[in-house]
Amino acid sequence: MVENSNACRLVSSEGDLLPGLIIDRYGDHLVLQSLTQGMNRAQEEIVSCLTELLAPAGILARNDASVRRLEGLPQEVKVLTGDIPEKITIEMNGLRLTTDLLKGQKTGAYLDQRENYLAAARYARGRVLDCFSSTGGFALHTAKHADSVDAVESSPLAIETAKANAAANGISNIDFRQADVFDYLSGRDARYSMIILDPPAFAKSRKQIDDAARGYKDINVRALRMLEPGGVLVTCSCSHHINEAALFEILAEAALDTGKTLRVLERRTQAADHPILLTVPETLYLKCLIFEVLS
Repeated sequence: MVENSNACRLVSSEGDLLPGLIIDRYGDHLVLQSLTQGMNRAQEEIVSCLTELLAPAGILARNDASVRRLEGLPQEVKVLTGDIPEKITIEMNGLRLTTDLLKGQKTGAYLDQRENYLAAARYARGRVLDCFSSTGGFALHTAKHADSVDAVESSPLAIETAKANAAANGISNIDFRQADVFDYLSGRDARYSMIILDPPAFAKSRKQIDDAARGYKDINVRALRMLEPGGVLVTCSCSHHINEAALFEILAEAALDTGKTLRVLERRTQAADHPILLTVPETLYLKCLIFEVLS
């Protein structure tokens, strides 16, 4: 299922019929999240089984997800067994990437975008803009096919890691820029052959759906105005409250507002090691749509 990577998801909560349990593998290390009372009580037994089956160099509990508050559980990051270095290097799609298991996004890296990185790279050319770049996943993957990449991210820590990743892989055509993406996209007259939008979840609850829809439309309108004819838009949403149909509607409105004609190239979801359970719609949370701008 997982190729060309030593980092993957081993257990994906409801998708693997183990609600509230997430286990990710980063080389010789494991990161665990127990998000419910039941899984939290079973954590010691889970760690024992993982140690017996996989003999990892270390197991880290990244139990700092806000959803634990709803279960009356404390938020904590704790080494459960072995040793967890401040940073480790993983391999993904032929790249060597520095990962911070203790403080990085999610359990350390965006493993769910692994296959979408490769999909975006297939269409990359000319000048690329990667928005909400984080530690540079899309930027690093598209750089070898592009003339240049502008990678925009608000977090200085993420940019520092992204620059290190670029240097470690001998990539020199990425310009990392610390900025708020909404501000960066406002009023710019630059033109790009590809723009990638991979924002954080705008809707973390149902009551945020309307505001999130406006946010997604806003960034897509701004991106479409900066894409040249024949350009490619890669737009993502990890808000499970915004389903694919809603995201398509948002993109249709953005296309009408900008006078653009869009052709769907690919409709994608999260990587295959993040399985989707048909009767649990929350397991289909990541949408990655790839469009060609016809006019």
